[in-house]
Amino acid sequence: MIGQQIANSLERRTGVSLWRQIADQILHSIAIGDFAENAALPPEVALAERYGVNRHTVRSAIAALVQDGVLRAEQGRGTFVLSRKRLSYPIGARTRFSEGLQGQASERRSVLLESAVEPASRRVAEGLGLAKGSSVIRLETRGEADGQPVSRATGWFDAGRFAGIDAAMAETGSVTASFQRFGIGDYLRQSTVLSARHADAADLADLDLQPGAIVLVTVAVNVTPDGQPIQFAETRFPAERVELKLSAL
Repeated sequence: MIGQQIANSLERRTGVSLWRQIADQILHSIAIGDFAENAALPPEVALAERYGVNRHTVRSAIAALVQDGVLRAEQGRGTFVLSRKRLSYPIGARTRFSEGLQGQASERRSVLLESAVEPASRRVAEGLGLAKGSSVIRLETRGEADGQPVSRATGWFDAGRFAGIDAAMAETGSVTASFQRFGIGDYLRQSTVLSARHADAADLADLDLQPGAIVLVTVAVNVTPDGQPIQFAETRFPAERVELKLSAL
């Protein structure tokens, strides 16, 4: 009965491959403790019956999770769950990438991938308190922890106030340090909206994910202590590597 319920939970007309859906369900089972760390997964035949698919589909799901470092396959013994704790990223009044991962990763850095000056869309303009079409600087960055991609962010800044922030970000690798060059010693998180979706092609490449992987998405506004908006940002976190921990803003 339970196996039939699990099989029925697979969506066969969503455009997401069955093997990816099974991989996501195995990840969920690991997260909630159904499959303990270092324990063996059930045999392929049992998993195929559980999910209502053939063994080839199960094998594809397992192969993807082995590549992602979630499982390990041992010839003649089976497939085992690796001991791998997700990073916990705090979101609160002062949300900082490097500080948020302190104690969880020895090396933390943000890399500037791209920058551009462009007219603000309605969403960006509202977030920054500007008129639609105002000139803004867009920064594309990737956060890394111990060499592994853990976030992919798009941030927008008022081009009039923050001309040169792209160069500052490229040099410092830090939004906080870049703001300091413009006389902003402290800033606060005004709002954060959370959602989740499948990673698009760009995020799959930049975060080194398999097709169909889930990303956690935050859309946030940062402000100066007196309430002036200084950054509007959308950040994507790979759900298999990062969990978001919310605290009061």
